[in-house]
Amino acid sequence: MTATFVGMPAFPTAAKAALADTQLRRNLAHATGTIRTKRAGVVGEVDDWEELRLAGAAIKDRVLRHLPYYLEQLETSLQAAGATVHWARDAAEANAIVVGIAQQHDAREIVKVKSMATAEIGLNEACEAAGIDAWETDLAELIVQLGDDLPSHILVPAVHRNRAEIREIFLREMGTAGRAAPEGLTDEPAELAAAARAHLREKFLRAKVAVSGANFAVAETGTLTVVESEGNGRMCLTLPEVLVSVVGIEKILPTWDDLEVFLQLLPRSSTGERMNPYTSTWSGVTPGDGPQEVHVVLLDNGRTNVLADEVGRQALRCIRCSACLNVCPVYERTGGHAYGSVYPGPIGAILTPMLRGVGHDKQTDSLPYASSLCGACFEVCPVRIDIPEVLVHLRAEVVDAHKAAPGLPSVQDMAMKAASWTLSSSGRIGAAEKVSGLGGRLINKLGGHAAPGGAPMLGALPGPAAAWAGSRDVPVPAEESFRAWWERTDGGRAETGDGPGVNGHGTNGVGDR
Repeated sequence: MTATFVGMPAFPTAAKAALADTQLRRNLAHATGTIRTKRAGVVGEVDDWEELRLAGAAIKDRVLRHLPYYLEQLETSLQAAGATVHWARDAAEANAIVVGIAQQHDAREIVKVKSMATAEIGLNEACEAAGIDAWETDLAELIVQLGDDLPSHILVPAVHRNRAEIREIFLREMGTAGRAAPEGLTDEPAELAAAARAHLREKFLRAKVAVSGANFAVAETGTLTVVESEGNGRMCLTLPEVLVSVVGIEKILPTWDDLEVFLQLLPRSSTGERMNPYTSTWSGVTPGDGPQEVHVVLLDNGRTNVLADEVGRQALRCIRCSACLNVCPVYERTGGHAYGSVYPGPIGAILTPMLRGVGHDKQTDSLPYASSLCGACFEVCPVRIDIPEVLVHLRAEVVDAHKAAPGLPSVQDMAMKAASWTLSSSGRIGAAEKVSGLGGRLINKLGGHAAPGGAPMLGALPGPAAAWAGSRDVPVPAEESFRAWWERTDGGRAETGDGPGVNGHGTNGVGDR
């Protein structure tokens, strides 16, 4: 019932289409601007915010350095608390485990807590293929699912929709998936929330199996934690008979005390709140209270490859707060769909290529270039992920991957080789400068367009340079190179009246001044 990102075009193509959608840009600007303002306000209240960021990064780095130890500790703690632990190397294994558990209980439907891990592995599609209905219970995820749409934000998947659009989706689709929206439904937020609550409540009460992710997994106690704002998560975690949690192996915290740091960092960074409304923790099975069968699927799906990357492994610190999305000028103008993956924005531009690997498809390889490298994402990241550093690192990996591929060299390769040959000789540089100067004089005579401020610019370029020139203003080459100017003016002294060209002294006239 939910669309997939399979077959999405590369970022430049998708971004161009998104930029033409003025309604999308208005919705995104309003939503991200509101969240940015709220975040800045609550972060400004914390005197030791930078120390909290450092502590969060240090805890995550310690986990990554000793990941095998903490994974085994978590497994032992969970089993001691009555949970069944499964290990999944990839999406197919994880989906097979979850579907298998649902089938063992003859469950024809499951309810879900919002989970990036289950979106990453395509669990809804796997359930649908097995004849099982997987219902999203987070309001924004419900809007996306009913609209047969794609999520465009980590925290607010339906950020690209406004209230009028949501009302239309509810009126049109709710009746096909369960309880219909009430007649006369308006686009008032309270009425929309009430319609969703009534629609979901019958699913909460009927489902035998629930599926969740986990924001954090405490190794020493075997405690999983879900942080949410609507209470739907708590309904899923407590009402069904069976609970399955799909948890990325990087979600571990060593001790219960470490949770304190992240419960301060996460809500302020994500929703701009001092604390989140619902924090649910559970450790295995409690007789007579909550689910009586608990399964935990520890998911790799490329994470060990990321861990092996000395520069890129810092991406595994991510706590999915989405602060980097809300400050990114590229994301604000294109939205999440243009990234073509479950993880959009700056964190998606690094996490997705590392999980999938580069050099295999154009869409993935385009993501490290979906950034202006302004650095705003690093400034707001609560665990200090240096996203610009990883982006540059991945761009180099993409170039290297295509360099090693068989076939004819690309236009860029040939251009770089030509530049290398020219720049390795002062004579060739001088000749190139003369040619470009002639070109500049010719273009200035023919006329061209001017950038703001009046600087002359080249227009559209033909052939392979068209795409390059189409995304930037290219200055007209200077009519005179710096070296030619230096020789003509004796380093500028002739122009200021201090040089030998004016006073008639020799060229070695330094001592004359």
